[in-house]
Amino acid sequence: MDRNDKHDTGARPRRYAPFGAALEAPRPKPGLYLVATPIGNLGDISLRALETLAGADVIACEDTRVSRKLTERYGIETPLTPYHEHNAAEARPKLLARLDAGDAVALVSDAGTPLISDPGYKLVRAACEAGHAVTSLPGASSVLAALTVAGLPTDRFFFEGFLPPKQGARQKRIAELATIPATLVLFESGPRLPDALADLAAGLGARSAAICRELTKLHEEVRRDDLATLAQDYAKGAETRGEFVIVIAPPVEVEAEDADVDALLRRALARVTVKDAVGEVALATGRPKREVYQRALTLAKDGDDDGE
Repeated sequence: MDRNDKHDTGARPRRYAPFGAALEAPRPKPGLYLVATPIGNLGDISLRALETLAGADVIACEDTRVSRKLTERYGIETPLTPYHEHNAAEARPKLLARLDAGDAVALVSDAGTPLISDPGYKLVRAACEAGHAVTSLPGASSVLAALTVAGLPTDRFFFEGFLPPKQGARQKRIAELATIPATLVLFESGPRLPDALADLAAGLGARSAAICRELTKLHEEVRRDDLATLAQDYAKGAETRGEFVIVIAPPVEVEAEDADVDALLRRALARVTVKDAVGEVALATGRPKREVYQRALTLAKDGDDDGE
C-alpha cells in the first residue's frame, strides 16, 4: 500500500482553541512540516501554524517544557517528542519511521523558525532523501526581526549565529567576518555579550550596530550606536539578562569620501587616543593608516585653530 493510501483524513479529529472557542483541525497530508513559532510573544503565530500543530500526529521539539507552553495556550493536544542536538542521532530514525508509516510530523524549535542554529536540517535532508514531502510554514524569526528594527542596510546580510566562546577563536573569526560586504547578524548570550562586543569593536572598527534584547517580549530593548560605545555601555553594566541579537553595519566602502573619513575620525577621537582612532578608521574604511593619521593631524590642528 502506498504511504499516502494509509492517510485517513477522517480519523481522530483533533480540536484546538485559538480564540477560546474549540475548532476542529483537519489532519495534514503525510510529511514533515517545519513550523515557525513565536520568539517571545505567544500571539506571534499564524493560524495555519496552529491548525497544522493541532492536526499533526506528533510535534518534534527541542524542549517539551517550552513547546508545551504554546500548545497549552492554544488548546493543542498533539503529543510532543524531544528532538535536539543531544538526542538527534537516536530520535531521527524514529521520526523517519513515522513518516514512512504515513504520519504528519511537525518540527518546531524553542523559538522562531526551525533549522536556524539547531540540528533540524539533518532531519529535513533525511526526509527528502527518503522521498517524503517537506513543507515550510513561515513565521517569526529573531534574525529578521532584529535586522528590520536595527536601522541598518538590509539589502544584503550575513547570518553568523554564535561566535566562538573562547577569545582567541572569537577574534580569529571576527577577523574573517571583517571583509564580508554585508550587514552582519549574530546571536550572543548575555554573560558573554560584554567580551564579545569588546572583541567586535577591536576587530571591526567604528561600525554602527544595534543590540536587540528580548525582542517581542515585555522588556524588549534596542540600543543603537557604534560598536565601541556599545562595548563601553555593556562593560559598565548595561542589562545582560535575556536573549540577544547583534546587528552590525557592513564595512565602509574602500573609496570612502574624505568627509566620511573625517566624520569617523571625529567620533573616534572623542573617546579614544589618536593612535586607536587611526587604527579604527583605517580598518573601517580601508584607507592606509598613514593617510588616516594625516587626516587626524589636520583635524586636530583645525580644532586648535578654532579654539584660538
